[in-house]
Amino acid sequence: MQSLLKPALVASALTLGLAAAPASAAELTVITAGDQNMVDYVNQYLAPLFEKQYPGNTVRVVGTGPGDAGSQKIVERFEAQKQAGTTTWDTDVAVVHEKFVGPMITGAYLEAYRDKISTGKLVSRANADMALGTKVTGYVMPMFNSQTAIAYNPALVPNPPRSYAELAEWAKAHPKQFGYNGIKGGASGVSFVMGWIYAFGDGDAGKLMNGPFEAAETKKWDAAFASLRDFTKNATLTPGNAGTLDLLSRGEIAMGPVWVDMFYSWQANGQLPPDFKLVLPAPGMPGQPMHYVIPAKSANKELAEKFVELATSPKVQAEGIVKRFNWYPGIDAQYVQPELDKATWDKLFIAITPEDLAKNGKPFPIAPYNSAILEAYERQATN
Repeated sequence: MQSLLKPALVASALTLGLAAAPASAAELTVITAGDQNMVDYVNQYLAPLFEKQYPGNTVRVVGTGPGDAGSQKIVERFEAQKQAGTTTWDTDVAVVHEKFVGPMITGAYLEAYRDKISTGKLVSRANADMALGTKVTGYVMPMFNSQTAIAYNPALVPNPPRSYAELAEWAKAHPKQFGYNGIKGGASGVSFVMGWIYAFGDGDAGKLMNGPFEAAETKKWDAAFASLRDFTKNATLTPGNAGTLDLLSRGEIAMGPVWVDMFYSWQANGQLPPDFKLVLPAPGMPGQPMHYVIPAKSANKELAEKFVELATSPKVQAEGIVKRFNWYPGIDAQYVQPELDKATWDKLFIAITPEDLAKNGKPFPIAPYNSAILEAYERQATN
């Protein structure tokens, strides 16, 4: 990756035969899973802020690709350096999906740093302490929280269902007006299915989210899947995350599960009417964070901590996370509110309040339960 130093400064330094930065300066390497927008966010926003606040230091960002595969590459990168006995690793900060933090802690790849930075005490959601069954307290700072919810057309649904039980009754009375993508083409449908099992399964929803895995628990979902099969017969199946939003925009369905950030981005682009709204039904639907982690063998631990501290400060969370991406902040929203104008706050937090998020924003099940639910859905809810 090319240096982020200004070309004029580099040219001047070369002309004088001097180093372009003080001897004490460091290059901080940030690697991130996710789409190109994650790389752009660091390159175009976070890196310039950090370099201005800590003059002489530079930030280099490397993207490892979207989805789970991007985070898996980071795990493999750390494992290879640990196995090789490398004294200092080539990464100072990483951004990973939550499901990969557990293996990183088990492998002793990470530094426990959250208590060392001032913004550590601003985190309140449970997913900063438990990540799909693994205790991660101290090792992570959420970059942001993404969340699913039910989008609806208020002209067709003036009083939206506030719970899964109410939603099931509403759907019976309004055939084909609820749409979702099953478990294909996007995680909004997967999230809806997981929420259905949390709501109607006969087992312990807390165990599904936090473990431990017990095979007997998977036998407690038959009634829930039977009701979901009937529900799905009465629903409209959409082609994916975007497909649900598209059918909503064209009036072919009145309600459906969506990613909150996608919903607001579509509204901002004029692809959804501005009066469409969101509701997060009880007992809740899953979302997921992306986490900042610091490798145990980072060459620049103190500087890495300062980078994460800046990235999770209220002002940066407000401007970078909420305004730019329509994501929910990684830190508690109460600390971000003073940094936001009323219109931005109202857009993201009036329909679904911080209290709603705290109560009904759930994690996905731990991996073995997640797989078992998806397999059971194919067997029991689609025929």
